[in-house]
Amino acid sequence: MQPNDLRVALFSGNYNYTRDGANQALNSLAGHLLARGVRLRVYSPTVENPAFEPTGDLIGVPALSLPGGRSEYKMAIGLPRRIREDLAEFAPNIVHVSAPEILGHRALSWARKHGIASVASLHTRFETYPRYYHLTALEPLAIRLSRRFYDRADQVLVPGQSIADIVAGWGVKTPIAIWSRGVNHDRFNPARRSLEWRRALGIGDGEVAVGFLGRLVLEKGLDIFADVIAALKTRGTPHKVLVIGEGPARDWFAERVPEAVFAGFQTGEDLGRAVASMDIFFNPSVTETFGNVTLEAMAAGVPVVAARATGAMDLVRDGVTGFLVEPRNVAAYAERIGELVDNPALRRAAGGAGHAVAQGFEWERINETVLHHYLQLAR
Repeated sequence: MQPNDLRVALFSGNYNYTRDGANQALNSLAGHLLARGVRLRVYSPTVENPAFEPTGDLIGVPALSLPGGRSEYKMAIGLPRRIREDLAEFAPNIVHVSAPEILGHRALSWARKHGIASVASLHTRFETYPRYYHLTALEPLAIRLSRRFYDRADQVLVPGQSIADIVAGWGVKTPIAIWSRGVNHDRFNPARRSLEWRRALGIGDGEVAVGFLGRLVLEKGLDIFADVIAALKTRGTPHKVLVIGEGPARDWFAERVPEAVFAGFQTGEDLGRAVASMDIFFNPSVTETFGNVTLEAMAAGVPVVAARATGAMDLVRDGVTGFLVEPRNVAAYAERIGELVDNPALRRAAGGAGHAVAQGFEWERINETVLHHYLQLAR
């Protein structure tokens, strides 16, 4: 079997209507598959004005807006007759699902009913979300539901070994393999740094900018970020806070870190400039399965201080490219960031080491591993 013998039906809860790390990975994969001659059809909720143009043929699936102040995301309500007929006409020999939601479950059921091989990729640690919304008691249930979902597929793909260990620890019996992530090295590199851009935001050339990069949502660890910034002030550690991104928790975050410079949502070359213009990247999130933003900061030559959690554990070399800190240890975060603020040579060394590590993450090679798994399953 060759790549052009494959017909892949890819299911996503958010393929392009709101930009995030998961759909960036899926669109990158789609581009690689199409370039290799694979026939691809994508099924996802859609909106009138998406964040970016989709890669490949996108079929809209009926969906409802999520409640609880997260209406920017949609929840597909299943596989209506129109979608089932479209699937039957396309006749895929691989079904790939990317989220443990209703759409993913229905797609796996359809694949099993028709004897079609299935792949489930894991992009977000949804089981950790309840703790950020005062619903910690639901976490064991979320794990049981996740285990059931991934055990229904023929192959599970995760971004790194740390999350592979967690999924196996849930009791998932389906074979687990690694589909890592890549980075755009033209966009994210130290040469993009711009002192002029920093000055326009009120950040002096000699000031150390501690950066946040990502969607402004509680599950990204915004509470810990704010507490650490307060601890830095108490310690008398000179710094500026640079926030790159937007999201529903922006106002909440701005109240907690009123001195922060909010540069807003950045894309393309502007995003590369913003990341390279940080001096330290601080990522306290424990919900990442990989941490695209961490890799982007490393590629841009920025030292990283991150939670010792999935994603960062596979990327950050503690004491070399930055520091890993036990999650929610505010004092330890402040101490490590303070070390980098006080020692420019250490910042340069860690940033250079991170840039070197990031060179090994190339999208083409990484996406080819997914194609390899498709071919094995289809055979």
